Amino acid sequence: MKANPKMAWNADRLDVRAFAQAGAHLQIDDPLTRFERLSDEQHGMADQVPAQRVRWRAQGELRPHATGGAPAVWLHLQADAAVSLTCQRCLGPVDVPLTVDRWFRFVVDEATASAEDDDCDEDVLALEPRPSLYELLEDELLMELPLVPMHETCPVPVVMQVADPAVAATDEEPERKNPFAELARLKK
Repeated sequence: MKANPKMAWNADRLDVRAFAQAGAHLQIDDPLTRFERLSDEQHGMADQVPAQRVRWRAQGELRPHATGGAPAVWLHLQADAAVSLTCQRCLGPVDVPLTVDRWFRFVVDEATASAEDDDCDEDVLALEPRPSLYELLEDELLMELPLVPMHETCPVPVVMQVADPAVAATDEEPERKNPFAELARLKK
């Protein structure tokens, strides 16, 4: 982990105001397993997944407030990762690149964040309780996952039950007798 040389920053409970005042940055390369919810989305068993990485960076900054007064606390979060998801067409693994590049503005408390969040374009978060950059980053990575992961072109032929005669022949149900035909036979 590379950090501002003057101070070590705790990404699990970051003092965002001090981080921004220092103009500090963190640059971290973590194993994907550090992000439990994201790891759970992986194709296959967790112990069979190759050692994938999440490379991320956080940068703090103070900006003049639009209405004057104290400067606003901002955090820029960037990340790159690749996860192996299950292709919804062929059910094989498909590597999906994920990229996060977000700015967050921090305010005094949750009530202020809630009130301002609806009226602005940026994401507004509260300074307290101190945020976990890992949780924030994992939330952002999860939101980047595709709704339906698929290969552009699947590496194996995809079996379509309706159109594939080989599947239709093996999955056919036995022909049902028409109950009215049996009645017609008895009537004669």
